[in-house]
Amino acid sequence: MSLVNFHRVLIAIAILFCGGYGVYELVEFTENGEIGSLLISGFFFVVTVGLAYYLRHLKRILGVDE
Repeated sequence: MSLVNFHRVLIAIAILFCGGYGVYELVEFTENGEIGSLLISGFFFVVTVGLAYYLRHLKRILGVDE
């Protein structure tokens, strides 16, 4: 496994974590109504989208030809 492929796996795990935590905080917001949970949820959803973009364009960003 090349280093780039290992990096892809780590990014995919981070995407799953951030998306899952965003959902968790959104559920907390719906149950408790705390604005902090909504803000944290929104932040983690934005990070999830950013990581997904990074994963999709990883070769171009790193300048790697495989």
